[in-house]
Amino acid sequence: MELTVGTIYDGKVTGITKFGAFVALPGGKSGMVHISEVANTYVEDIKQYLAEGQEVKVKLIAIDPQGRINLSIKKAEPPRERTTGRPRQAVPAPVRSTLQKTNDLSFEDKLKHFMQSSESKISDIRAYSDRRSSRKRGR
Repeated sequence: MELTVGTIYDGKVTGITKFGAFVALPGGKSGMVHISEVANTYVEDIKQYLAEGQEVKVKLIAIDPQGRINLSIKKAEPPRERTTGRPRQAVPAPVRSTLQKTNDLSFEDKLKHFMQSSESKISDIRAYSDRRSSRKRGR
């Protein structure tokens, strides 16, 4: 059976390590689900999410040049809002109003606005680092 990137397969967890889980696929092949591809939340212990012998749906996300198969459980699920366990924080009012204003602008105006704010941030960072380095030289 030929495996295709982007296809969702039914598999069975055959092994668990601290960095991921190995899943047997149809056709006798197996791939690995990295710990970051198990769930839409931070996974500290993969054994809280998976067990050996468990049936899972996985999406084939890549086959590297060495022939290793990279799989994802979270991408095999329908999209949903990411959960972090923390309440969402509101965007500060100045940022929100700036974003709403830019929606009415043309692409060129948005780009100009972005470049100006970017240059301003870069100059602030340079000034800060220059002050820090001049303090170190003065010692």
